[in-house]
Amino acid sequence: MNIQAVADPDGEPLWTSWSLLGSVHDTKVARAWRIAEHIAAAGLLGLGDKGYVGLLEVVFCPFKGRGNPQWKKDANSNHARLRSPGERAIVQLKNWDVLRRLRCCPHRTGEIPKAVLVLQLREAG
Repeated sequence: MNIQAVADPDGEPLWTSWSLLGSVHDTKVARAWRIAEHIAAAGLLGLGDKGYVGLLEVVFCPFKGRGNPQWKKDANSNHARLRSPGERAIVQLKNWDVLRRLRCCPHRTGEIPKAVLVLQLREAG
């Protein structure tokens, strides 16, 4: 199952998408939900992993490849440091057993990620 999530800079989840098949690439899912357009409309910048390269210029991604010059390695290191709170938000959502143990068609489970987000936000206060 492929669920997209958006987190604030402090690592709190803000939004989750409906679920799609796990075989669908992250960039395609992000385009389907128009995540980059929403980020741009809000006047914000996004940080994505290498799966989001080429999405839109408002989503910054690390450099791909091996043998990069030192400045690219430093940029990737800084990028990872800034993205870590967002990764923590995704881990918080994945800790809910219902998302880890769900074994049915993702098209039938669209409301579950949204419900988990509401419960997570309520639990966080």
